[in-house]
Amino acid sequence: MKAVLLVLCSFLQLLAISQDLSGIWRGSLTQEPGGCFPVYKLEIQLIIAGTTIEGYAFDYYDKTRYVKHHFRGSYDELQKKMLIRENQILDVQIPHDCVVCTKTYELSFTKEADRDALTGTWTGVEAESKRVCPAGKITLYRENLPDFPTPLTDTTQLANQQGLLKLKQRTTEIVQTLVLDSPTIKIDLYDNAEIDNDTVSIYLNNQLLLHQQRLTNHALSVTVNAIVGKDYELIMYADNLGSIPPNTALMTISSGRDKYEVRLSASDKKNAAIRFRVRKK
Repeated sequence: MKAVLLVLCSFLQLLAISQDLSGIWRGSLTQEPGGCFPVYKLEIQLIIAGTTIEGYAFDYYDKTRYVKHHFRGSYDELQKKMLIRENQILDVQIPHDCVVCTKTYELSFTKEADRDALTGTWTGVEAESKRVCPAGKITLYRENLPDFPTPLTDTTQLANQQGLLKLKQRTTEIVQTLVLDSPTIKIDLYDNAEIDNDTVSIYLNNQLLLHQQRLTNHALSVTVNAIVGKDYELIMYADNLGSIPPNTALMTISSGRDKYEVRLSASDKKNAAIRFRVRKK
């Protein structure tokens, strides 16, 4: 019985670690002496695509005094760590004697009792003078609803929750099966014919990577950190058929010494997919 409990606990821990960290996170941001307030509220809304992070951050005292930033970042899936950098100030509603700090976050996923948490530290500089801001700590918890609705919370979360329902209504054709050299895999996707407004969503093992992206002659790029020996299925779902059906795409897969080109075709009846795994060395 004890052995069964140990196995069950290990399984539950692995299940928690494997969760998708995209979504809404809210909590507190502290600041060392010298800032406008010693403690702020912080809400971040993020989506993770492979190793890439994008989203919005709101640091605020209340809903009338806040700063809205856009951010980009990187994600280490194995260690569940994020590096986030605010790269654009979108809205400022703060007292005249306060200044805006452009911040960099270093966050790690943890499990606190029955709550998912992101914890870490931040540093930053004043947006105008570039003087160093007093740094601090961040503690965030996963939330279902935002304090500050954005297009991301309206569309991305809906896609994560409902996107698979669409996939179940179509058959999936496996176009190619690959064995790759390196766990760091770069995927580029182009329109394979005339640019005709083809729009697709990309899923990796039922997790959304790209949502309703238009295919052009410029690459849609995603980098994935795979686990050696694990099987993966990458599915292209046609959100529309463009002006010249079906949706056709050229996908290039780069992995260490390996580089492959795969042509995919998806319609309102069929998804296109590739399967791959990283070889053990």
